Amino acid sequence: MPGRPAASRRTVLRGAALTPVAGLGLAACSSGADGGSPATPTAPVELGAESEIPKGAAKLYRDANVVVSRAGDGSLKAYSTICTHAGCAINKLAGTTLTCPCHGSEFDATNGKVLQAPATEPLHELSVEARNGKIVAGPGA
Repeated sequence: MPGRPAASRRTVLRGAALTPVAGLGLAACSSGADGGSPATPTAPVELGAESEIPKGAAKLYRDANVVVSRAGDGSLKAYSTICTHAGCAINKLAGTTLTCPCHGSEFDATNGKVLQAPATEPLHELSVEARNGKIVAGPGA
């Protein structure tokens, strides 16, 4: 292009070296798949049928960022599935172990406790109850 000086070799190499670093920084700071910040319910939300969760099991409700477990006595517990380490939405449940996709933190879905670092704080507990055969979780549930 006339009138515009060509980039020096040094400038091109510097830009190529910094591009991956900038990308890693953005990826580490992203808290949701769409770039927005994930959130847990701010009001009671109906999650599904009470019969979906047998005793000793847990179910992950990705759209609501909630996990619900049922103890052996039939009682329900609910926790936010927003990782306490970096704010990522947890999207994997194997048995009763939740795994954060961002840095590999693991949590127990039955009590919210950290099973594997880097997270050090447990998941935030939410109110939960069964209403007319449906599981309802969140503030005021």
